[in-house]
Amino acid sequence: MDTARLRELVTTDGPFASVYFEDSHDTQDAAKQLDLRWRELREDLAGQGTDERTLNALETAIRDGEPPVGRSGRALVAAGDRVLVDQELDEPPATPVSRRSDLPYVLPLAEHGELPPAHVVAVVDHTGADITTVDQQGQVVDEHTTQGSEHPVHKVRGGGFAHRDMQAHTEETVRHNIDLVAEDVAKAARATGATLVVVAGELQARKALQEALPEQVRQHVREVGSGGRHTGAGNDQLREQVAELLAEDKHRRRAEEIERFRDALGQRTGLAVQGLEATTTALREGNVETLLVGRPGEAEVVTGPEPTQVGVSEDELKAFGVPYPGRRRADEALPVAAIATRARIVHVGDELDLTEGFGAILRHD
Repeated sequence: MDTARLRELVTTDGPFASVYFEDSHDTQDAAKQLDLRWRELREDLAGQGTDERTLNALETAIRDGEPPVGRSGRALVAAGDRVLVDQELDEPPATPVSRRSDLPYVLPLAEHGELPPAHVVAVVDHTGADITTVDQQGQVVDEHTTQGSEHPVHKVRGGGFAHRDMQAHTEETVRHNIDLVAEDVAKAARATGATLVVVAGELQARKALQEALPEQVRQHVREVGSGGRHTGAGNDQLREQVAELLAEDKHRRRAEEIERFRDALGQRTGLAVQGLEATTTALREGNVETLLVGRPGEAEVVTGPEPTQVGVSEDELKAFGVPYPGRRRADEALPVAAIATRARIVHVGDELDLTEGFGAILRHD
């Protein structure tokens, strides 16, 4: 997970209220179910000592938010009367999470809320395409139609020079239309740094578009069979297929990070560490490129007033000028230190057995 968008969390004073819950909108009583979930979350947060301003800010965000489509989860982090994080999750957490603490709790965001890569979706036929561009923050930044010439675009039956000329003209028109689409798709992909280009629509048009795209864009193309231009039948299926491709991409990137960690850990360069002592040392030195988190449980670390002041013993922090170290949960303190040092966070779950639940890929040895 890219942590750049979470920088405000380390410059805001707590305490924080962090909630993660299902807000699916796929049943007739979805609004009622959401209201019941929020009541339980609010009661739990209040029991933990969350103040009314924060509770009201969260409630306003939940009640005023746009209902999602289908199965969904939601993450909110608030402090005082401000909601600092309000994000849809790619899947709901297995159980709702509500936590009031001195530090924001962002680990479920790394597990369920990693933003998709910048991507372009092109639904193409022989006359043009509907093109949607999504940036690295998961926001739709452009939706437009690239429309070529509609006449003539159908081949005619028959023989003779006149018919052959008309067929050649038809083929040239279609080729021109596809070239226009390819130019727009390539422009959108380059502008956003898209690492996924989804091509849907008519079979022959899909194939022609891929051939017309420049190689640096073509290598990111994934083709799907569903989806018609404009708002018609198949769009729901197309959305599902795009979501599946994004999920596959997320798992691929996570697997690559895990493999990088394993490779680095097995080499003499010392570009990977694991365990609380080694990981907190690297965070304190600003030497973590990627923080990996598994299942740390309720482990605690020693902390100072600055987010990067983390360690495993009071003497360790006192040596760095922290007169009165405190204790905080490791699953809060280490991710916040990662945010403060612009490190990525990868939640590996049970895919990697990390010592004490933490590991790191280092920036330098």
